[in-house]
Amino acid sequence: MSADTAGAVLVFNAGSSSLKYQLVQPDTGVVIADGIAERIGDAGSSMTHEQNGETVTESVPLPDHLTAVRRAEQFFADNGTDLVHAGLAAVGHRVVHGGRSFYEPTLVDDWVISEIKRISTLAPLHNPANLVGIEAARTLLPDVPSVAVFDTAFFHGLPPAAATYAIDRAVAAEHAIRRYGFHGTSHEYVSGRVAEFLGKDPAGLDQIVLHLGNGASASAISGGQPVDTSMGMTPLEGLVMGTRSGDIDPGLVLHLNRVAHLSVDEIDTLLNQRSGLRGLCGENDFRSIAALVDAGDEDARRAYDVYIHRLRHYLGAYTFGLAKLDAITFTAGVGENSARVRADALEGLQRFGIVLDPDRNAAAGRSARRISADDSAVEVLVVPTNEELAIARQSAALVADSAGGQP
Repeated sequence: MSADTAGAVLVFNAGSSSLKYQLVQPDTGVVIADGIAERIGDAGSSMTHEQNGETVTESVPLPDHLTAVRRAEQFFADNGTDLVHAGLAAVGHRVVHGGRSFYEPTLVDDWVISEIKRISTLAPLHNPANLVGIEAARTLLPDVPSVAVFDTAFFHGLPPAAATYAIDRAVAAEHAIRRYGFHGTSHEYVSGRVAEFLGKDPAGLDQIVLHLGNGASASAISGGQPVDTSMGMTPLEGLVMGTRSGDIDPGLVLHLNRVAHLSVDEIDTLLNQRSGLRGLCGENDFRSIAALVDAGDEDARRAYDVYIHRLRHYLGAYTFGLAKLDAITFTAGVGENSARVRADALEGLQRFGIVLDPDRNAAAGRSARRISADDSAVEVLVVPTNEELAIARQSAALVADSAGGQP
């Protein structure tokens, strides 16, 4: 056992064709190693592993997630880390949908696995992949506790008015239909960091968090508790995203089925993979879209304008839904890196006490920072998210608690 790895948590985030992993010390946040396996099950699969200041990328056949986990284990071994004997506190797993069953970190056992499988109908693109990662890790590290941390957990306690869809209540109850919300681990972590940055008690803060990545979501948080969020029963609802439509008229689905004769699966693919920014302009990378906008591309301009329009829509709704507004925070890939998006989202809102400082906004940085002007009544911040650290801390805390406080 190494001193660096004793008590560390190995975090897995398994997608349908990818596996991200990170070995992190939950107390200090020190990342010992991280990596990603891409295009699992396809030709051209590859892995990248970073440890001890060195990055290795290789093309390697990865027919399944278990192969990827075993290759990750070999990368660790090549760098002097024997995962089996490393003294790990836990393996933490991101699971997208907890349904009505799971709303806090949960030790994985056979029943938990069967229940996650049962509710996979609520997230057919995500939960099965998350399960593959869990089962692969349990095979590799059977003596290390596995903990599932659910994307929906933070939003479990949404007020009924925010969580309830206006459909027949018996149908909703029978089929577990409600607003679940997603990116909860990120929203919880970032809102907590906002309170730390401002030196204030979370109980006294009303804030909006904008998680803007390829997937995007907004949340309104009052006193440390979420009161609204843009994603719904699935991660498809809400803001315009990289490849997802966000909010649409539900009648559009019926129209596509009845008039365009698209099947349910074809509509699913259209709305999840061929919509959003990619559907509007053929690109979902914001750097490429910005370049196209600057070059005068009309499709890219429209895509960008639609994106900002929907973002401002949620900002307005949540600003008026909160009793007061203390802070607006941008996070995730686009939120942390696109000064243009931040500026356009908040343009002209001075009358609501939201004043951006152009120089602060334009300045690059990797740490939490204020980008509002000194005379802004509302704090505007950029706070990097760290879902892996949040998962690691929740996993380690649960395992310690289950052991009676002993690590």
